[in-house]
Amino acid sequence: MPAPLEGIRVVEIASFVAAPACGALLADLGADVIKVEVPWGEIYRHSLPRFAGYDSDFAGSPHFHMDNRGKRSLAVDLALPQAVDALARVIDGADVVLTNMLPERQAKFGLDPETLLERHPHLIIARLSGYGTEGEEANEPAFDYSSYWARTGLMDQLHEPDAPPPFQRPGMGDHSASLSLAVGILAALRTRDRDDKGQVIDVSLQHTGFYIEGNDAAVTLVTGESPPRHDRREARNPLWNHYPCGDGRWLFLVMIESDRYWRTFIEAIGQPELAADERFASAVPRYQNSKELIQRLDEVFATRSLDEWTEALSGKRLIWAPVRTVAEAVADPQAEANGSFPTVVHPEWGEFRTVAPPLRMSGHDMPGTAPAPALGADTLALLTEAGVDDETIALILAAVG
Repeated sequence: MPAPLEGIRVVEIASFVAAPACGALLADLGADVIKVEVPWGEIYRHSLPRFAGYDSDFAGSPHFHMDNRGKRSLAVDLALPQAVDALARVIDGADVVLTNMLPERQAKFGLDPETLLERHPHLIIARLSGYGTEGEEANEPAFDYSSYWARTGLMDQLHEPDAPPPFQRPGMGDHSASLSLAVGILAALRTRDRDDKGQVIDVSLQHTGFYIEGNDAAVTLVTGESPPRHDRREARNPLWNHYPCGDGRWLFLVMIESDRYWRTFIEAIGQPELAADERFASAVPRYQNSKELIQRLDEVFATRSLDEWTEALSGKRLIWAPVRTVAEAVADPQAEANGSFPTVVHPEWGEFRTVAPPLRMSGHDMPGTAPAPALGADTLALLTEAGVDDETIALILAAVG
């Protein structure tokens, strides 16, 4: 069976995470994705684990690989007018242009939608920005830390009342936004199949944050109030709360419909006598007496280690999870059974494991094991394919060094 996007060519003019992660998903689906990079390579390519505090001598950038697997690399310096013209020739053969360039930079290099669509009416242009393409901040630079995390209320909301705001981990908003970009591109390709017209897809990190926190944002829009922060000491539902174990580790109970699980739960934790306590007889009195029940559960969970509680709670049809470290999580047998972490054989970095694409298809294999390209590895071939003359190719390659 042909790959879903076989025959589709994507020119990706982007750096860091969100737009490139979308490009990787399109490559997983069979598209020919051309990654356009500066001649010295973007910072993300050179971000080694030890730079982030890991005790590792791994010679590559695992996260760059994850977001750039299966692409071809075109290294050009757009400070050269000849390079801008050559890139335009490459785009002549494209179905999609994917970029996170700010609007003013798009216009500077003739990569704005008006210019591109005038030349290529069938082109799909997918743009990722921090704050959208309208308004005073359309040209403001951003990372997901700022536009997705801090500006949307997520950073303020996700901490206990007496704790400082939490620091976002890398790529959380970016990878969320990449999925929206991919959906938009796929829909636009389907529409083009029908009416033979291109269009512009816009995704912003800020709005992605509002969508991710949509349950809270929707209520805030109606009430005008920020949601109450979760306080584990006074949780409205003590069976939807996290608890420290005797070894300092934590577990998370997620029994939202608590009445369904109450009897099984108290038997699993060795407290069947709580069934006779009228303060905890159903969800409403448990809410009214939540502080007392949480104190009781704190005492109970403090009597055993997380491993011991894992054994006690497993197999009981209760909804809960151990709070794991990332190192523990990537060794999860359940994730292993579903192929979450395939092995890559890379020509420079050797064998290493990576994160698989976030979906599986019965009719198309997506292992996520294609290596990320070496910087500029395909420059000569791509410029030749595009019909760029030999003199210009030599000039561009000399600039790449």
